[in-house]
Amino acid sequence: MRFLRSLLAILLPFCWSIPLSAAPDELPALGIDPARVSVSGLSSGGFMAAQYSVTFSNSVMGAGIVAGGPFDCGPIAGPALFLSTCMSGRPSSAKSWKVAREFAGENVIDPLQAIKRQRIYLFSGTKDSVVAPTVVNALRSFYRKAGVPSGNILFVNDMPAGHAFISSRIGNPDCGANIDPYVDQCTSGGAPYDQPGAILNHIYGSLQPPSTTLSAAPHSFDQNGYTPAFAAMASTGYLYVPASCLPASAHCALHIVFHGCKQSESSVGDKVYAGVGYNQWADSNGIVILYPQVDASLLNPMGCWDWWGYTGFNFLLRHGAQMAAISAMIARLEQPH
Repeated sequence: MRFLRSLLAILLPFCWSIPLSAAPDELPALGIDPARVSVSGLSSGGFMAAQYSVTFSNSVMGAGIVAGGPFDCGPIAGPALFLSTCMSGRPSSAKSWKVAREFAGENVIDPLQAIKRQRIYLFSGTKDSVVAPTVVNALRSFYRKAGVPSGNILFVNDMPAGHAFISSRIGNPDCGANIDPYVDQCTSGGAPYDQPGAILNHIYGSLQPPSTTLSAAPHSFDQNGYTPAFAAMASTGYLYVPASCLPASAHCALHIVFHGCKQSESSVGDKVYAGVGYNQWADSNGIVILYPQVDASLLNPMGCWDWWGYTGFNFLLRHGAQMAAISAMIARLEQPH
């Protein structure tokens, strides 16, 4: 029996490195540091990252938004208008800030004072044919209205990039591509641009260089226990846990990555959760990466995160289906070992 206990003590820390073909597990309790939770995302995932950083501002230290727009951009006056305004027009940051203040006053989102301390990374490619620079400009204006110091906002808007995550590892070799898998390769200053590294370094400060050999592998987990049917999320999500984050005393940081439309695992395989480059930075810096997933459905044919209300009128609020699901996942990861 003593031998069996010793063997289990050796093997259990490696259970999150089993092959991805295994059945999804439950999310583990990892004792994540609740003061070091951040988010990022592309396109609909960028909108989701922005709205999550506002709705749960007390528990988010920073956000990285690639080709996303301001809080409550979507529900303006019908789908045709909000799509044209929030993707190629000029959303009103004043209107977004007004709505956020009203929601905070009704206590359906967190008080807005905490936004001031957040560190914000914004990106708009000059060849993005899906979300115009004016939309990302409106988001920057929103954060400035919220009191985020200019020094806390890093806005990259001079790269000839398309509508994509920018990776130094994989993706379309044409920096200006606006096509599947919505991951492009670009250069900056003569070197490959590493957007995950830029996001995480801006939010968390100067980090150790990314790992060249990962200590673990991304692992699937069962999202069903966190997502009501009307959340319209996939059954399976993905998680990267560095080996250094397995001890009970680790208290690692947590970063949530929201994929873009047509970019879930069912659309692009492991290109986002295993390929873009977040895991390499996470591995050497004690950061757990959560990759929640949304698949295509009748009301959401492109598999986008809800930034306009297809899951209900309360989609922006703490009790909105997708918002509450992500919050519950985070709470599970924050539980002690």
